[in-house]
Formats: sequence, structure tokens, C-alpha cells
Amino acid sequence: MALVPCQVLRVAILLSYCSILCNYKAIEMPSHQTYGGSWKFLTFIDLVIQAVFFGICVLTDLSSLLTRGSGNQEQERQLKKLISLRDWMLAVLAFPVGVHTTVLPFILIEMRTSHHAYPSRSSGLAAICTFSVAYILWVCWVHHVTGMWVYPLLEHIGPGARILFFGSTTILMNFLYLLGEVLNSYIWDTQRSMEEEKEKPKLQ
Repeated sequence: MALVPCQVLRVAILLSYCSILCNYKAIEMPSHQTYGGSWKFLTFIDLVIQAVFFGICVLTDLSSLLTRGSGNQEQERQLKKLISLRDWMLAVLAFPVGVHTTVLPFILIEMRTSHHAYPSRSSGLAAICTFSVAYILWVCWVHHVTGMWVYPLLEHIGPGARILFFGSTTILMNFLYLLGEVLNSYIWDTQRSMEEEKEKPKLQ
């Protein structure tokens, strides 16, 4: 049994993200005052994704607690929708984008404490590609409006190298999605094997 219930951990993680976001917004940086503000940076977007994800986790826990034993089919359907949304966010956004920063330990804790059903591989990869392309287009739009690239590296390379860079990052995001899928399966296949081993009758 875990020393700290996973529900309490989720609340603590959610509060920590809310605190980080508040402190981040309070920092006066010149880049925050320019076009796009903090939303230009993947780090900030990732913090928002993680806060929303763990907010959904906490909401799922509360809904599960309130519907337990109620027998209300409508509430159970709503709970299943929340669980599906939680699992989708972990697979498509929270894990692949979370690897970008140091929030990965929180995601690994979440993967270890609760089973998450991944979407079909085709729909999952399509979703992460959509997110990647949308962010790339946003970065290009910011450059179009301001004349400045969000990341200094892009200032010093040519158009061909930029296309290669953007393509590589999209491929990387797809790889991270697949890594999350494999890791999630490994964790829960191992857990299932251990539970089955414990249930086997011991030889005298």
C-alpha cells in the first residue's frame, strides 16, 4: 500500500502547478510583455497542460467518491467520460509534452498509481501531430508579426534547416507518444504479473 494515497498526491501536485503558474506570471520578463506573452513558450504551455491534467485527475477522484454506491447510471456515464478525458490527456499531451520539462517525475507517479487506457495508436499519433503542427504554426506566426523567433536558435539557421528542425521535433513528439504507450503497458503488465503470481497457490 502506498504511504500517501494517490488522491492526496494528485491534489498536492495540482496545487504545486497552480503555485508555479502564479509565480511564473508574476515574474517581470521583457518577453512576457511582447506579442503572445508567455503563451509563446512551450514551457509555459506545458505547465498549463499539466495543471489542467491534474485538475481533471482531482475532479475524477471527487466524482468517483461521490458516485460510489449511488447506482446513478447518468453519474456513472459522466464519470466514464471524465476518465476517458483524463487518459486521453495523459497519452496525447501530459506525457509527450511533459518530457520537455522537469515535470516528468509527476507523470511517472501518475502512471504508476493509476491505470490509463491509451487511445488507438492512429488517433493518438494524429492528435500529437496536430498539437505539434499547431505550435509550429504559432511560432511562425509570432515571427511573422514581430520579426523575432521565439527561440534564438531559429535566428541563426536558414529556411531549410528550420524545416528540418520543425520536422525533427514533430517526429520526436511522435516517438515520445509511443514511449509513453510502451511504458504504460510495461508498468501495468508487470503489475498484473506480480498480482497473478501472488494469487497462485504456494507449493507445500
